Amino acid sequence: MTAVLAPDPSLPPSASQATGQATSQATSQANSQAVGQSTILAATAPDEPISLSALCRRDGIEFIMATFTTMTGRPCSKLVPVRAAEDLAAGRMGFAGFAAGGMGQEPDDGDLVVVPDLSSYTPLHFIKRGLAMVHCDPYLDGRPHPFSPRQILRAQTARAAALGLSLKVGAEIEYFLVEKGADWHIQVADQTDTALQPCYDARGLIRQFDHLTDVSRAMESLGWQPYASDHEDANGQFEQNFAYDDAMVTADRVITARYIIRMLAEKRAMTATFMPKPFIDRTGNGLHMHMSLWDPTGQPVFPGELSGDSPFGLSAVALSFIAGLLDHAPGLMAVLNPTVNSYKRTAALSTASGATWTPRYASYGGDDRSVMVRVPDNRRIEIRVGDGSACSYLAMAACLGAGLDGVERSARPGPAGAGHHEGRPALARTLMDAVTAFESDAAVRAVFDSVDPAAGVAGYYGALKRSEFYTWHDAISVWEIERYLTA
Repeated sequence: MTAVLAPDPSLPPSASQATGQATSQATSQANSQAVGQSTILAATAPDEPISLSALCRRDGIEFIMATFTTMTGRPCSKLVPVRAAEDLAAGRMGFAGFAAGGMGQEPDDGDLVVVPDLSSYTPLHFIKRGLAMVHCDPYLDGRPHPFSPRQILRAQTARAAALGLSLKVGAEIEYFLVEKGADWHIQVADQTDTALQPCYDARGLIRQFDHLTDVSRAMESLGWQPYASDHEDANGQFEQNFAYDDAMVTADRVITARYIIRMLAEKRAMTATFMPKPFIDRTGNGLHMHMSLWDPTGQPVFPGELSGDSPFGLSAVALSFIAGLLDHAPGLMAVLNPTVNSYKRTAALSTASGATWTPRYASYGGDDRSVMVRVPDNRRIEIRVGDGSACSYLAMAACLGAGLDGVERSARPGPAGAGHHEGRPALARTLMDAVTAFESDAAVRAVFDSVDPAAGVAGYYGALKRSEFYTWHDAISVWEIERYLTA
C-alpha cells in the first residue's frame, strides 16, 4: 500500500479540494514520514487521488463523524453518510457556532464551515460498525476561524517552524470509571477497589481487564502504538498511554481517545470521567504532557552536555523553553486547568493515598514528580500541572507559545528543584485567580490571538472562564447550608 498525504486543511475549502487532486505528487514526501506519524494508507494505485469517500469505501465506513472541538474542549459532530462525504470535503457542511458554545459566535453570526483533515481520519468499528471520525477545521467567510482551538495550535506550530523547530507531544490520559446515580451521586464502578494505596494494584487493574484491553486493542488497531494501561493513584482511577507524535496528531488523538474511552465504558454501564477532581479525598485526573523539540533534519533539540549550568544534560534551547514555561506559569493555569473544579485538584492539601501529585509553584527538576516541569531524561520534559478538563489543542498551543517566548528571549530557568521557586508566584488557587493572571500575560494572550489578532480571542476566552466562575459562585452549595443555615 502507498502512503499518501491528505489535503492541506490550512487552506480554504476550494484550495483544499484542489490540493487533494494532486496527492500523487506528494507520495514520495509522505513515504518519508517517520513511523508513528499520522499517515493515510490507501489501497489504491499510486496515481489515483485519495479522497474521504475513497477511504470510507476502503474501510467499509457508512457514516462519518465530522468533528470540531470548542474552546472548552468539547467535541461537536455531525453524522454524515458516506454518499455526502465529498460535500463535507468540499466545505459544504455548516454548524451554528453559537449553539455549539465556546466558539466566539452570537446567534446572528454566519455558519462555521468545516473542512476535514484527512490525516485525522479514524475508523471506529469497535464502537459502531461502519463508523469513522475525522477532525475538521472551522472556517468563517472562507478564512480560518480564529476561535478554533485546532487553528490556534496550527498557528503556533507554524511559529515554531519559522524558528526551525517542531513540537512532538506524548499525553498521559487519566480517568475514573464510576457509576452515576439519578441524583448525580457517583461511586467507583468497582466497589471492591478499596486498597489504601491502589496505584499499580494488580487486582484492581485486572478486574477492569475487559474495558482496559478493549481500549488498548482499539488504539492498536488505529496504529497509535499503545504501550501501557495502569491503575492510577486513586481507587477507580486508570491511565492509558500511546506513543508520542507531532503536536497536532497527539492533540487529535487525545480528543478521540477520550471519546473512545467514554463510549467503551458506557457499553459496560460505566461512566468514564476526566473531571479533574470528582472525589474530594482522592487524587485528581491529570493530563500530563511530554514535550520535545526537533530540528528540520529530524534530530532532537533538547539533548546537551552535562555541566554545572545544565545538571540534566539539557541544551540551551531546552533550558530557555523551560524558562518560558515557568515565567508564564500563572498565565498558563487558566488554559491547563480551565474549570472551577480544576482548583480542587491543584489546591488539594492531601489525599487518601498521601500525595496530590500536583505542583504548587512554578518549578522544575529532574526525575521529580512534585515539580511543574519534570525532566525524565535529556530528550523531553513533562508538564505535570494540566488536568483532564483541558482542551488538548489549547493546552499544547499555550505551552508551545510560552516555551518559544523563552527561546526567543534566551531566558534561563534558575536553579532546579521543588524548593527553588524564589521570585515566582504560587500557582492560582481558584479559576478566578487564574483568569486574572491569564489576562495580564501578554505572551499567553498572543497565542490565543495568533490566528487573527483583531478578533479578540484572548479577551473572549478570559470572559468565558470568568463567567464560568461566577455561574458556580451563584450556586448555593451544601457546604454553605451546613455552615450558615443556623449560624
